[in-house]
Amino acid sequence: MLVVAIIGLVMTAVTLVLATRRVLWLKRLATVGQPAPERVEYAKANVGTEIKTQLVEVLGQRKLLKWTPSGVAHAFVMWAFIILATVYLEAYGVLIQGMFTGEAYFHIPIVGTWPILGFLQDFIAVACVLGLVAFAVIRIRNSPKSQGRDSRFSGSHLGGAWLVLFMIFNVIWTMFLFRGAALNSGNFPYQSGAFASEVTAKLLKPLGVPANELLEKIGLLLHIGVMLVFLIIVVHSKHMHIFTAPINVLFSRRPDGLGAVPEMRSGGKVLDFEEADPDVDLFGRGKIEDFTWKGFLDFYTCTECGRCQSQCPAWNTEKPLSPKMLVLDLRDHAFAKAPYLLASEEERANLPEAVLKEAERPLVGEDGVIHPDVLWSCTNCGACVEQCPVDIEHIDHILDMRRYQVMIESSFPSEAGVMLKNLENKGNPWGMSEMKRAEWIEELDFEVPIVDEKMPADMEYLFWVGCAGALEDRAKKTTKAIAELLHIAGVSFGVLGPMEACTGDPARRLGMEFLFNMLAQQNIETLNEAGVKKIVASCPHCFNTLANEYPQLGGTYEVVHHTQLLAKLVDEGRLTPITPIEEKITYHDPCFLGRHNKVYAQPRDIMAKVPGVQTQEMHRCKDRGFCCGAGGARMWMEERIGKRINTERIEEALETDPDTVSTACPFCLVMLGDAISEKKNSGAAKESLEVVDVAQLLIKSVKGEAATP
Repeated sequence: MLVVAIIGLVMTAVTLVLATRRVLWLKRLATVGQPAPERVEYAKANVGTEIKTQLVEVLGQRKLLKWTPSGVAHAFVMWAFIILATVYLEAYGVLIQGMFTGEAYFHIPIVGTWPILGFLQDFIAVACVLGLVAFAVIRIRNSPKSQGRDSRFSGSHLGGAWLVLFMIFNVIWTMFLFRGAALNSGNFPYQSGAFASEVTAKLLKPLGVPANELLEKIGLLLHIGVMLVFLIIVVHSKHMHIFTAPINVLFSRRPDGLGAVPEMRSGGKVLDFEEADPDVDLFGRGKIEDFTWKGFLDFYTCTECGRCQSQCPAWNTEKPLSPKMLVLDLRDHAFAKAPYLLASEEERANLPEAVLKEAERPLVGEDGVIHPDVLWSCTNCGACVEQCPVDIEHIDHILDMRRYQVMIESSFPSEAGVMLKNLENKGNPWGMSEMKRAEWIEELDFEVPIVDEKMPADMEYLFWVGCAGALEDRAKKTTKAIAELLHIAGVSFGVLGPMEACTGDPARRLGMEFLFNMLAQQNIETLNEAGVKKIVASCPHCFNTLANEYPQLGGTYEVVHHTQLLAKLVDEGRLTPITPIEEKITYHDPCFLGRHNKVYAQPRDIMAKVPGVQTQEMHRCKDRGFCCGAGGARMWMEERIGKRINTERIEEALETDPDTVSTACPFCLVMLGDAISEKKNSGAAKESLEVVDVAQLLIKSVKGEAATP
């Protein structure tokens, strides 16, 4: 036993040295990146939330369990790693005991002979094997060879995945060999409970005690050896997520990673545009080392599962953006450039030509790490972040690279330049006069106060109309419906009219942070001078910006979306839907209302209260809803690659055979309306089909057919 102990402990020491060396190298590479003190500060300030997140996301596998059976399989394997750590504790106990006494018997103090522990160890090991079988079946059925681009594993390193499945299987069978032989040699700590080990013991018992004693030693060394080889594989592969995922979840900026765009930072501090110097400060990400250590942690943690890719509207419409491949390309570039980043100036001169060439490679460009078409295909819909089981923040990285391209390189789709000029000169993306913002009021038969100074004390809400709601003809119908409903319910509200300017969302999502700051500060000054406390917004993009992003600049208000307020008014009996609407309706979830702000129930609650309405969900809805294609400033960019996203979405809606498509966003209203028009022209949709806001349905039922057209 002494020889076995020496071999086992020497193997362990050598492996730990190699693994530690790799981990320290990864840490050095990550800390080449920029500091991110706000991540640590948030984690410290929200300990309770972080503990809950670890329990739910990591141990509870919340996101993965949405994908059954793969989620259940992964949960079995993950918990096997945790529970079977006690088996390795027993194995090393045997080694250490054998080193000093020559005996092969060891049990964990206090709990080490409890039958329940022996049962749990064997149960999770068997469940793990079943999980491995499920993984193998899933990978075969979803293989890129059979599904091509539609496979979520397309582009993943498949060979490494199969190797890891094989290594986990080796961990399990060597465990049962070791434990079964230990049972027969009298060195097993559990008298009952370990049912699978007992079956193994029965199979090995005819070999006799001497053979079982030898098999126990062989099994022990194999069990430890497999784990040590597995450890080296893990720290050199995508399976680093075993260790990095809990850390990545800990330092994610929100449990779901959506909502506000992070502020621009340089050297860990928020960038002050009045004092910033492009030659000194960072304006977005122009090189891999411009990413923060949290960005590097994201790269390390990607499991290559492809859930983000399978949900991405750009990828699903044959565009080059795969959120998974974007992260992998950045990771591979970081590793390839690592020798240069970690070398001194003197050492860099002697680096291989391939490393120097990689170091000079642009981050974004035709021959860059990320192709411009990849960068500009993103709609910021958040499907990738929502589905990522390890909380990778794809959108943040895309926006940071966009910021550099827009503000430093002045490289972005030309048509977006028109939108930026209109925002800067006219305060709206269409370049229309600010005086037109109040024209919709003239079409109402009641007065809507325009707040040009202080809000009256008895005015409860400021109605933030938004650019589309005030200036786009289709969206104005929603604006008038909301105003009428608030008037009927007796809600005191006013609007800013010409004083309202774009929130800056299109500029920020494009990457023009400077213009966003200018517009935001202008609006915050207007709101603060008016004494605004509560805002109701009809546009989810305005809603998200006002509620989640303006606080970054000192503008803190109580902001609700119009569907939230209307649902509340219906529940309180202040609005009563009476007239039946005998229609089959399918609802489209706006990304910035749903995934970014978790408002799924209220629009549906409103429709449920309207008599006669039959609702039919599309197969992709709620947190898996499919984008309309307008987000991320894409509404002002031509869609030249692949299939149009709004066309794809309307085709999904048509599968439900609806009479009406409803939504709760003016951008969605426009995009889906355009797609419906195309389908009508081709004869694929009935002429009566239209897209309307939930507020339009409600006013139609509250007022009857005489509702405002």
